[in-house]
Amino acid sequence: MFKKCTGCRRSWRTRDELLSDPEIVLSGYQVHFVDLRAGLFLFTHERAGCHTTFSIEAGGFFDLYEGPIFEERMAGRPECPGHCLHPSRLERCPVRCECAFVREVIDIIKKWPKQPQERPRAWTGTS
Repeated sequence: MFKKCTGCRRSWRTRDELLSDPEIVLSGYQVHFVDLRAGLFLFTHERAGCHTTFSIEAGGFFDLYEGPIFEERMAGRPECPGHCLHPSRLERCPVRCECAFVREVIDIIKKWPKQPQERPRAWTGTS
């Protein structure tokens, strides 16, 4: 099992299954400047009666990105737009910063194709 919702107990076997679920929405990112892998992606389970937000370490998604990773941290400098300091700001970052690739991972997750939920077939009384 990859993740279980702490609210309704729904579980997802794999990362792909979680990301493909139309009831899952990436709702935030909490940066960890010392170790970017330890940052948290916040997902909200938008299922009727649930609406639970849970976290998964960002490092578990870094393999989705294949582009450049810059070495210098620009956080706090005048050219930094401050996205990482606001958990609900999920837009891409234009600055050549070591944290910018995480914003690219966020963009990949936000654009992940959603699969329609399978609904159980109604029993008709015949087999």
